[in-house]
Amino acid sequence: MTLDAAFSLEAGRFTLDVAIEAGDEIVVLFGASGAGKSLTLRAIAGLVRPSSGHITLDGQVLFDAGARIDVPAEARRTGYVVQELALFPHLSVWENVAFALGGTRVERRRRASAALEALGLEGVADRDPATLSGGQRQRVALARVLVRDVRLLLLDEPFSALDDAIRRSLRLELRRLQRELGRGALFVTHDLREAYLLADRLVVLDAGRVLQAGSPDEVFSRPQSRRVAELLGVRNLYAGRVVATAPDSIEVAVGPLRWRCASWTPGLAVGDAVDVAVRSERVVLRRGDRPAVNGLEAVIEAEEAYGASHLLHMRPLEGGPTIEVDMPARPYEVLDVAT
Repeated sequence: MTLDAAFSLEAGRFTLDVAIEAGDEIVVLFGASGAGKSLTLRAIAGLVRPSSGHITLDGQVLFDAGARIDVPAEARRTGYVVQELALFPHLSVWENVAFALGGTRVERRRRASAALEALGLEGVADRDPATLSGGQRQRVALARVLVRDVRLLLLDEPFSALDDAIRRSLRLELRRLQRELGRGALFVTHDLREAYLLADRLVVLDAGRVLQAGSPDEVFSRPQSRRVAELLGVRNLYAGRVVATAPDSIEVAVGPLRWRCASWTPGLAVGDAVDVAVRSERVVLRRGDRPAVNGLEAVIEAEEAYGASHLLHMRPLEGGPTIEVDMPARPYEVLDVAT
């Protein structure tokens, strides 16, 4: 499966202007609410019409503004699953799955049963949707899409209304199905953990624009802008200035502090203004001699306990900004940080 989409459309507060490519993988569209993620899926599904651009799936032109091509949604062979399920209460589970299928009742039942079995739902085929759990209902919605032999799955926060345990189970189920069936999927979420766990490629959207795209590790470890770092949950963001350069690093002044940093921006020179991002989980606390590189002495000003971890607000003795440190419970206990 290959998707090539680049289009624009007016979205009220902003103009959605995106370019996305996808293969037989899960591409996660991540961003805050109102960033344009769902609108992107709706445009690819054919539910809204872009004002310009093109959308091509497996070599078939689904939309081309210049050529005036706009394939109807029902002919695009995309499967659209949303958070708000729309199962028919007067139909059984298998009848819901088979609703859009042609053929005899026996053939429709056979195909629906195969889709339900793939999702571990073979035992509920004759039940009413109202008797199912939230996780089961979402699996039925997925089965209804898979039974139609779609080329591309469009999943708009399908698990957001479910509790954590069910969400974990469904994420694993989706990953398994995607690999077994070899179909591409665009998955919308504003949940950072879900984005990292599911994505083969991660696309960060904000105000209708793609800010960054790449593998989850690349995007999380190398945000290309302050806004991307903010969206990815980086708590420690500082304005700094370059005071020295080396082939593979720079030295940055953040107030009275001096830090050696990796740099992915070519051509930085002494005196240039930069943003410094320090992930709270990458800060290491230790007692005794301070490390030679990026070491500083600090005291704990405040602390927030979250069961499995502690968020510490550290004030450097040399002055400068507060640094937040996310520390797992066990190292916290071993180092006796509270004292």
